[in-house]
Amino acid sequence: MLGLNKKDTNLLLVVLALTMLAPFILNPFPTGSAMAQFNAGYPDLMQRFVIFGIFAIGFNILFGLTGYLSFGHAAFLGVGSYSAVWMFKLLSMNILPAIILSVIIAGLFALFIGYISLRRSGIYFSILTLAFAQMSFALAYSVLTPITNGETGLQITLSDPRILGSSAMPDGSIPVTNLFGLEMRAAWDMAVGPWTFTFSAGYYFCAVILILAFYLAIRIFRSPFGMMLRAIKSNQTRMNYTGLNPKPYTLAAFVISGMYAGLAGGLMAAMDPLAGAERMQWTASGEVVLMTILGGAGTLIGPVLGAGMIKYFENILSKINETVLHGWFAFLPDGLEDFMVSIVYPFVGKGWHLTLGILFMLVVIFLPGGLVEGGQRIGRLFRRRSAKASGAEAEAAKQQPGE
Repeated sequence: MLGLNKKDTNLLLVVLALTMLAPFILNPFPTGSAMAQFNAGYPDLMQRFVIFGIFAIGFNILFGLTGYLSFGHAAFLGVGSYSAVWMFKLLSMNILPAIILSVIIAGLFALFIGYISLRRSGIYFSILTLAFAQMSFALAYSVLTPITNGETGLQITLSDPRILGSSAMPDGSIPVTNLFGLEMRAAWDMAVGPWTFTFSAGYYFCAVILILAFYLAIRIFRSPFGMMLRAIKSNQTRMNYTGLNPKPYTLAAFVISGMYAGLAGGLMAAMDPLAGAERMQWTASGEVVLMTILGGAGTLIGPVLGAGMIKYFENILSKINETVLHGWFAFLPDGLEDFMVSIVYPFVGKGWHLTLGILFMLVVIFLPGGLVEGGQRIGRLFRRRSAKASGAEAEAAKQQPGE
């Protein structure tokens, strides 16, 4: 289907099901229950899941296939956001032109940075990309303030000279982003017993883009171009001896990866028309590295899983405070309740990074292939058990005398 083999088609269908059914999957607990704290099926968070999934998919094309570790991909995320907001300010609140411009500008920026950085490899390449990202952050934060609005951030205002749209709504409010009239903030609630499921136009638009981006990544992975990138990761010196120049391939991978990051930045601005220099900080670049490694570098679905897990920890565990913990352990005697709260609290709330760090350490030590490797191990274990059970049944049938 769509030029994919059976395995890749099944993988694409899995991603399609996960994204389309996310409002149900991410709301397993009834609204108002004690466990509703762990529900993640609200539009803003679901949009972050898919947007950072796109960011991680693009980064994986560079790091997972070529082995080139970039610490500066947040620069393309930020450039994409700024480009989209400027499009909203100058042209229209329609998100399509803004997203297209984000991808183009991020691709050109990646071409410039990649042309210089890819003259080196290994740790030197990583340091160069980090330097470019930090320079971009400094420029956006303090030097290019007429373009970026400095530390305040760039946002739409009532005085914007919008060519193809009004600068203000009839009620005097700021216009909202839309897709040919369909507002991205539009949402519909569906109540099913004690559960409430929210369906957001903005989320489903981002989900469709994620599916298309994932399909494109599959085609890249399975193409001759993807095979060349794997050869570069395997042994670049041997490729040079065969007469093949790896630089055009690595530069193309870098630009494609940067365009994915620009797409993610454009989507972030489309959902919330604001762009700030903090999106270009080195911490944002490090975050996408964690997403990719945690999920499984070089795999197709791994970066999406890693992005979802990190954003879940950031938005769910960080909200658990002492009041919530006391509610959980209220059934215990007072002294034991306080003791349990004091034990658990350092790992949630402001300490969610500690939990994520421990999880990342365990994955790197025991599952070098990330969450995907963990899923593969579980699958093999069930298959072995099924094979043993089938073998035992067959042996019993052989030993049973015939009638």
